[in-house]
Amino acid sequence: MKGGSPLSDSNFKDKYKERLEKRKEEASTVRKIVAIILTVLILVIVVGGLSGYFYVKSALEPVDPDDDSAKNVKIPLGSSTSQIAGILEENDIIKNDLIFRFYTKFNNESGFQAGNYQFTSSMSFSEIIETLKTGKLVKEPAFKVSVPEGKTLDQIAGIFAEKTDFTKKEFMDKVNDKEYVKQLIEEHPELLTEEILKEDIRYPLEGYLFAATYPFYVDNPTIEQIIDEMLSKTKNVVLPYKDELQKQDLTIHQGVTMASLVENEARTAASRKKIAEVFYNRLDEEMPLQTDPTVLYAHGEHKERVLYEDLEIESPYNTYYIKGLPVGPISNFNKNSMEAVANPDDNEFLYFLASDGEIYYSKTLKEHNKKKQKYISGD
Repeated sequence: MKGGSPLSDSNFKDKYKERLEKRKEEASTVRKIVAIILTVLILVIVVGGLSGYFYVKSALEPVDPDDDSAKNVKIPLGSSTSQIAGILEENDIIKNDLIFRFYTKFNNESGFQAGNYQFTSSMSFSEIIETLKTGKLVKEPAFKVSVPEGKTLDQIAGIFAEKTDFTKKEFMDKVNDKEYVKQLIEEHPELLTEEILKEDIRYPLEGYLFAATYPFYVDNPTIEQIIDEMLSKTKNVVLPYKDELQKQDLTIHQGVTMASLVENEARTAASRKKIAEVFYNRLDEEMPLQTDPTVLYAHGEHKERVLYEDLEIESPYNTYYIKGLPVGPISNFNKNSMEAVANPDDNEFLYFLASDGEIYYSKTLKEHNKKKQKYISGD
């Protein structure tokens, strides 16, 4: 028999239609799935793009526009832009170090300087970058405090009490807090050692708060911020002389102590170098230094003239009572006093005498006594 029966032809057509319908349904489903996927992808891209935009926009803004509290930030020598960005983020000066790095690279910013900075969380990227490039804050200081050389810690506390909201007692309580001092020793190990915590030391930080004019960029800096700023200044002045002090067989603490004595005995750089050598000559001869400012410090008061009975005070600061250096510094000092201690004049003098603004040096006690008769007694 040729050809198919009418029934078989009908079945074939029905099956074909079925397959065709299924294919249409499958194609429609595929189109729907593709449309959903494309819609989701577009949404992800849009949402991601918007999120990225707002994320970057937020990262470019100050951490806290209302926070003007100063934060001391140290940028070590040789720091890369990546390292600087990390330090800034750690100190909450910027929100994101990666964004800061991209920003500096995109704007071709470079030439950042190492140093100790005071930043605030309210500073913009442009202010931070300008500060790092110039080594100076672009903001005007809220106020400045000048700390003269030759001042004791007690006097320094009084100076800051006049310029800030805290009292002299609060300042002194803080600098005499042993736990706080131990923390400072950990933070500044090259400058501060356990020597400053010896039992006979009157004030651990005596001599370590450097004489300088300090600008502050917030109205009410904390005592800790002030101390950190002053210690950083002292480090910048003292540590470059570390090798020279070692050649003189002095520790950093002894060098700072000697500088405080030189500071109180002379006023010019030249005379300080001569007197520093006189002190070294006396130490070599195992003679007491016999410098009057240590007597006054031992008594804890200022006098126009030191009397013989004053010399008898039994104190580890009194260089008439002890041989060698006092237990610690008696004041802060000028940079040229430290220079004098590190690089003294070459002389053989063992005595000096100050009178009417002049200093007279002698090699022998006999010569010294003659000059005392002439310039002090008037004979």
